[in-house]
Amino acid sequence: MDILSLNNISQEFFLPRKLTDIVTNRPARSIRAVQSMNLAIHENEILGIAGESGCGKSTTCMIAAGLLAPTDGDVLHRGQALTAMDEQTKKTFRRSVQIIFQDPYESLNPRFEIGDTVAEGPRAMNLWPEEVIQEKVRSILAAVGLDPDRFIKRYPHELSGGERQRVGIAAALVMEPDIVFADEPLSMLDVSIRADILTLIKTLAAERKFSCVYVSHDLSILGNVADRIMIMYLGQAVEIGSAHDVLTNPKHPYTKALISAVPIPDPTIDRGVPKIIGDLSMPVNAHKGCQFAPRCPYAQDTCWQEFKSLSGVTGLHESACLREDAPDVLNEVVDAN
Repeated sequence: MDILSLNNISQEFFLPRKLTDIVTNRPARSIRAVQSMNLAIHENEILGIAGESGCGKSTTCMIAAGLLAPTDGDVLHRGQALTAMDEQTKKTFRRSVQIIFQDPYESLNPRFEIGDTVAEGPRAMNLWPEEVIQEKVRSILAAVGLDPDRFIKRYPHELSGGERQRVGIAAALVMEPDIVFADEPLSMLDVSIRADILTLIKTLAAERKFSCVYVSHDLSILGNVADRIMIMYLGQAVEIGSAHDVLTNPKHPYTKALISAVPIPDPTIDRGVPKIIGDLSMPVNAHKGCQFAPRCPYAQDTCWQEFKSLSGVTGLHESACLREDAPDVLNEVVDAN
């Protein structure tokens, strides 16, 4: 059974109406952050979500974690819809789903000692007696590479960025969750320590047997950590499949453009510039078709009117492109000069 599944999830945010809109009787403008999202997350898998800023990655995670109610669709935890849960079941869900936040400087309470920060969740939910909580706090701090004797009484301002992020990981994992959402946990860290944190998350996921949804801009990172990868563009899931299939045999023009933009550590190789046209798409009052159509060199009229949502089933390599017969954008590049 799936640990978590999103069934036809959509999220729309309406913008305040301006005085001119009221006078001219214009309808309220809206931003469609997520559209027709289907996704199934299984036991012991790492799912990577990639896409540019503002494409809906974090919104999708917030909806899946129960922090944001979707405009349409259902979120199911082990087959049960979040909206149908009683209080006891909701408590189990809150413990089972945890988040590692992006900014380790803002996500930790500066007034809490590290031991209290990690223990806050178990104490709030009365999971164990205090002596058991203290044992688990010390155990998880050691597991993330922080000596409990040195760090348990420290405050966040006494820690480096990497140490703070390890505390954030410990605070999530001390709850013994089934699934963890890691929302770009490396973006605020120095390059020199990113590999250590990435290896730590992957190792702990295997040892503690939890599934992980890992959000990142960097496809090279997802290629090393993820079992599956989903690509998003302006609220739409445009491609999903195994990490190997998506990175070596991309089907959607946007995925191909993303991969072609990944730097190669060889200055003698010049892959050119992907054949992408037009300006950046606007998320406000977006058209109902594929949001990549304004920039896609292969778009037809139907692309502006229709969008093919993905099923999100594990094992399938799916693309939302209506023109999978389109030429390979990786082989059609313009002169970089």
